[in-house]
Amino acid sequence: MLDNLLRESEPFWNAFYTDRQKNIPFFENKPDENLVSYYEQGVIKPGKVLELGCGPGRNAIYLTEKGFSVNAVDLSEESLKWALERANEQGVHINFIQKNIFDLNVQESEYDFIYDSGCFHHIAPHRRMDYIHLVKKSLKPNGYFAINCFIEGGPLGGSSISDWEVYRIKSLQGGLGFTDIKLQRIFRDFACIEVRKMRSVNVNESVFGVDGLLTAIFQFRC
Repeated sequence: MLDNLLRESEPFWNAFYTDRQKNIPFFENKPDENLVSYYEQGVIKPGKVLELGCGPGRNAIYLTEKGFSVNAVDLSEESLKWALERANEQGVHINFIQKNIFDLNVQESEYDFIYDSGCFHHIAPHRRMDYIHLVKKSLKPNGYFAINCFIEGGPLGGSSISDWEVYRIKSLQGGLGFTDIKLQRIFRDFACIEVRKMRSVNVNESVFGVDGLLTAIFQFRC
C-alpha cells in the first residue's frame, strides 16, 4: 500500500533513458572508480556478480571484461537496450534482466559480490528491510556488497528529509541522501570494510567519479 503513495518507477526510468544525449555524468561508458579500486586492490576477485540497477551497463561490462559472471538487473527496458548494445559492441556476454529487484528469484548464497551504483537511494524507506534481505539471501558467506549513493545534502541532490516526511509529501525528492553513519547503521548486519566519498576524476581518466556520492563496501560474515 505504501508503494502506491510514490510515483510509478518504470515509466519514469524508461523516459529518463530515452534521450541518450542528455548531459548525465553516469551516461559515460566508464566503470566507477571505487569499483575499479576494489578489483585492483584484490578485495573482489572473479566470481558471480549481481548488479542491482545496472542502468546502461557500464559497471557490468567492466566486471565481465575482468572475468566475472554478471547478472545485471534494471527496471527500465530502455536502459537495458542501451546496455545490451554496449555489451555487443565490446564483445562481452552479460545476463541482463528487466525486473524490479524485489521480484527477483534468487538462490540462497548464489553470489560472490553484489554491486549497487545508484539504486538504493531511490528505494523508499519501507522497502529497506526487503533490500537487506535480498542482499543477505543472495550473498555467499564472506561475500562482498558495495554501494554508491547520494551524500545527504550533496551537490547531486541527496534529500535530507526524514523517512516519515517521504510519505507525508509522497516523494523521495529525486533521491534520498545518506551519511557514512547512516549507511553503517542500515547495513549493521555486515562488516564495514570502507566508507568514503567517491573520488572526483578528470574527464580524461578511464573511470567514472564525481562529487556528491558516498561509496561503501561491506562483507557478509556469517
